[in-house]
Amino acid sequence: MGWAQVSREQAWPAEFSAPGTGGECYNRNTDEGGFSVALTIASREVDGVTVLDLSGRITLGEGSVQLRDAIRDLISKGQKNILLNLGEVSYIDSSGLGELVSAYTTSKNQGASLKLLKLTKRVHDVLQLTKLYTVFDIFDDEASAIGSYK
Repeated sequence: MGWAQVSREQAWPAEFSAPGTGGECYNRNTDEGGFSVALTIASREVDGVTVLDLSGRITLGEGSVQLRDAIRDLISKGQKNILLNLGEVSYIDSSGLGELVSAYTTSKNQGASLKLLKLTKRVHDVLQLTKLYTVFDIFDDEASAIGSYK
């Protein structure tokens, strides 16, 4: 396995800076010739709802820290309606679950609303197994999720 250097613009949207002081992030190159990306977050606005499109793995370390920072940043900027699109999340570990719960709690305590969209089968199964499926508002399609904030 090797390491591939990726520019910040390729892996990180402009709203979020790459961790550390350098201008690049490093994604681990897998044996299959692809990349094991911890987490990529893209932010967009739809009808007053901030949608965070997550892709990759939400795991101990970088992935969970990125998610935490993104949610805290949105709340500090006064965003009250946050939708996490998990349709491209390939894996979530216990630390990632902890971050989802923490994000939900922080949002609720700050008067914001955090909901989940397009769970992959793996993430869906983990949320059901841990009984967290009942904690979150979860939607399969974006239009219904956006409409639920009104």
